[in-house]
Amino acid sequence: MKLLKYIALASIGFSATSCESFLKENPESIISEEQFYKTQTDALNAVNAVYFLLNSGGSTVQTPYNTLFNTGMNFAGDDEDPGPGATNPDVRSLAVLAHSSANLRIYELWQQHYAAIKKANVALEKIPTIEFDATLKNRLLGETKFLRALYYFNLVRLYGDVPLITSYQKYVNANDYAVAKSPSTAVYQQIEKDLTEAASVLPNTYASPDAGRATSGAAKALLAKVYLTKASFPLNLTQHYADVVKKAEEVLSPADGGTGAYGYDLFANYADVFLPATKNGKEHIFSAQFKSNSIGQGNNQNPRSILTAIPGLTGSYADMVRFYTVGNDKFFSVYKLYQPTDKRKRVTFVTNFTSPSNGRKYALPIVNTAVPNDSTPFFNKTWDPNSLSPTNESAANVAIIRYAELLLIHAEAENELNGPTTKAYKSLNKVRNRAGLPNLAEGLSKDQFREALYLDRRLELVFEYQRWFDLIRQKDATGKSSFVANLHKVGKTNAADKHRLYPIPQSEIDNNPLLEQNTLWK
Repeated sequence: MKLLKYIALASIGFSATSCESFLKENPESIISEEQFYKTQTDALNAVNAVYFLLNSGGSTVQTPYNTLFNTGMNFAGDDEDPGPGATNPDVRSLAVLAHSSANLRIYELWQQHYAAIKKANVALEKIPTIEFDATLKNRLLGETKFLRALYYFNLVRLYGDVPLITSYQKYVNANDYAVAKSPSTAVYQQIEKDLTEAASVLPNTYASPDAGRATSGAAKALLAKVYLTKASFPLNLTQHYADVVKKAEEVLSPADGGTGAYGYDLFANYADVFLPATKNGKEHIFSAQFKSNSIGQGNNQNPRSILTAIPGLTGSYADMVRFYTVGNDKFFSVYKLYQPTDKRKRVTFVTNFTSPSNGRKYALPIVNTAVPNDSTPFFNKTWDPNSLSPTNESAANVAIIRYAELLLIHAEAENELNGPTTKAYKSLNKVRNRAGLPNLAEGLSKDQFREALYLDRRLELVFEYQRWFDLIRQKDATGKSSFVANLHKVGKTNAADKHRLYPIPQSEIDNNPLLEQNTLWK
């Protein structure tokens, strides 16, 4: 993606001063807001600034798709725990569902998303006033609407009813911050509007160096996911299952029962989904973009998933699988849910690391009477074979939506709408077959097909920031939410309905007299 890493546009511009003139007024050195938004380059930079908060990072900064979703969301679920290297008390409290409205990660998730939305609103107001190529202008506005929809989609799933701000606010006075929550249904309406408008103007593909920017197919695929979420818990607007199937089939390739002209397909090799060498390929509908060994532009999740004290590798072991008890195995985890023939297992996890310095293998064995020679599995999807010490920042992108997930979205909605039809089986089996698994057994009931799909979705997308959102929305055979039951299965016996939504950050409530706490968190 052709993003300018160091551009972080706000409502003011940049100042340039020397040490000698630091205390001297120098109006000529300041670029005002009115002076900045004048050229095509300014418009491009404004949109790049909205992308910036998907992936920017560094030693002290976390953004949603660069570790913040992991430390602020993944740990709350059933697949992952903070490892020994994750010592932050807010992170560890979230992992045991002991968090409160004062939790720093919960605040950062809110703040980062609204910071991005503010940048989007600036771009949407200012770009129409700039004279340049109309086709490019419409594309940039479409990209911005896509990104604003994505940020709001995350917010409404995490917090429920949230303030819906769609115009640029300068926040000059204290009362400018006083914005009440909008119902989640209204937020979803805006998300749908933004994605529909984006899909109508965005191109199907980009040439280098713009590969990775939002496309028409990405807008439609994300819209299918939005409809699936609305049809699920907590809204249960089941009429949207038909919308999911329709929108997904506009993106699916003809060979997969769709009418899409985007060229999407699965990689034959599951590992190619994650390797930097094959990023922005045919399976990647939209991803957060990363570059390794480049001062903060890399995926900082990589060293967090590596064991400590390996010569030549920087690892903090801050991420680990969640161990829980199944039968007499006290070290069961998502790793052991894979069938032995499932090719995804050896790509998603490794059980040892080879030192680039001495060639030795390093592992962390488990003394497990139930499984002799058991060893700790480490997440491997952000691994970059070309990353270098001392940071080991990875160039592995984070897939926000990819073709395999779209197939699973299609299969799930078709099953909910019409039962396990040939179409539903076809979409699910394509994902299973790539993993080396046989077709799902024929003749399943709707409930049986749903459970099988839920499992394959979990195994396909583990460590891709999807599981928590799935826990919130999925249901059991009785039609009830399975959220609490699934967390209880892995030992989080304090899980309750209140945990399906995060509390509104207390600092935001303190600053905004119109903002009310979520009901179950009062």
